[in-house]
Amino acid sequence: MSVQRFSRAALCATPWKNGGGTTQEIASWPPGAGLDSFGWRVSIATIASPGPFSVFPGVERQIMLLEGDGVRLFTHDGRVSHRLDVPHQPFAFSGDDPIDCTLLGGASNDFNVMTRSGQWRADVQVLDHVADIAPAAHGVLLALRGDWRLNDEGLGEGEGLCWTDAAPAWQATPASNDARLVAVRFVPA
Repeated sequence: MSVQRFSRAALCATPWKNGGGTTQEIASWPPGAGLDSFGWRVSIATIASPGPFSVFPGVERQIMLLEGDGVRLFTHDGRVSHRLDVPHQPFAFSGDDPIDCTLLGGASNDFNVMTRSGQWRADVQVLDHVADIAPAAHGVLLALRGDWRLNDEGLGEGEGLCWTDAAPAWQATPASNDARLVAVRFVPA
């Protein structure tokens, strides 16, 4: 079983090609896969200016506001129009869609999950209470707010666990009533 700890503060930030923000990759599968070959990928992005999102054909995406004023996501044909302005509420969309965004204020930080269609499916949950997290061969847990106990592992705010080629079940226990944890389980499609 391969379970690794990570901290948001220690993740490297990579500038976007269009200069509109940065990305901190948490994990991707398989190891070393590029943007054209990952099966799944989890990252945190800082959106600093308006502009188009990269198109990822054949990829399902989920995005969730972490901090900041948020953005409005839209397609120019009107099929997608969504205000991403409430923290910790995942929004799913197709990577095939040419999504554009406008800022609703200043820069924002967003949690992103991408899965290659036909290979993986992602179950993204935000927890605020004691919960059992079902086993999955791959996954990511991140303490969004407050401290958490995950089985015998303690996580502080901004800390997380990532696992691959394992199938742990987790008992998630918050240390306070305002604690939040995002749980991402990847299962084969």
